[in-house]
Amino acid sequence: MQRELKLRILSGIVMAVVVLAATWFGGLSFRLLSVLIGLLAYYEWSTMAGGSKGRFRSEFLIGWAGLLLVCALVLADVYGFALLVLLVAGVVVATGIVGRMQRMFAAGGLVYAGLIAIALASLRGEGQGGLFALLFLFAVVWATDITAYFVGRAVGGAKLAPSISPGKTWSGAIGGTIGGVIAGLVVVLIALGSVGPAFVVLSLVLSIVSQIGDLAESAMKRHFGVKDSSHLIPGHGGVMDRVDGLAVAAFLLFAVAAILVGFSGATSLQSAGHMLFGADTVLQQPMGTD
Repeated sequence: MQRELKLRILSGIVMAVVVLAATWFGGLSFRLLSVLIGLLAYYEWSTMAGGSKGRFRSEFLIGWAGLLLVCALVLADVYGFALLVLLVAGVVVATGIVGRMQRMFAAGGLVYAGLIAIALASLRGEGQGGLFALLFLFAVVWATDITAYFVGRAVGGAKLAPSISPGKTWSGAIGGTIGGVIAGLVVVLIALGSVGPAFVVLSLVLSIVSQIGDLAESAMKRHFGVKDSSHLIPGHGGVMDRVDGLAVAAFLLFAVAAILVGFSGATSLQSAGHMLFGADTVLQQPMGTD
């Protein structure tokens, strides 16, 4: 047990260093990381849903083709077209000739993995605004996860979803939400110098959504009778085990940024994070102002 804990800590440190370094440099380095996460997530999803051989069935092969094209567009820094290709590929997989449930799992995995690559890369983009958008996302999700774990162990109490994840408690969920909101607002304060009510709400919703994403992945693993999404990360299981909450929160934050892009009249999703943390962001309004 002691050896497993040391391995888990070491792997966690290595992952944090790689992710934060890529986030800091941005550009192609972060787009490569985003694409890698998406590809590995689809590998794990297709393995769980289709089995080690089933992932080579037609629906998953079509999914791989679509995802590779999406990833190529992400690397080329073209996000609007990547979203369109992802939508078309998802529809093609979902309406294939195989069994309905299998089609839905294959299409769901494709959309999930593709959105991971698109959302993360688009949010980071270039410049300081994208950097703070990712740091804000990481702060909320990571603080939620860590605080929920320690508060849940210390306080205990009623179970949050015993049939899905027996270890999670309501006290941990509430404590995690508070910790996530505080961590997110600290990043906002550092980045923008003030905290507007929109960021309070956004931090709260992201924290809750990240916990829902965690539970959703646990439910999927229970459905397919697996403990971890894979064994790719020593001591941690798989990539999906590590990005379950982060991925869903990233989808939401990307959607908010995309809406702001639309309202601004911009035509590109490059550096979408700038719409959240740029100097002219509409979310920067201080508390107590009209």
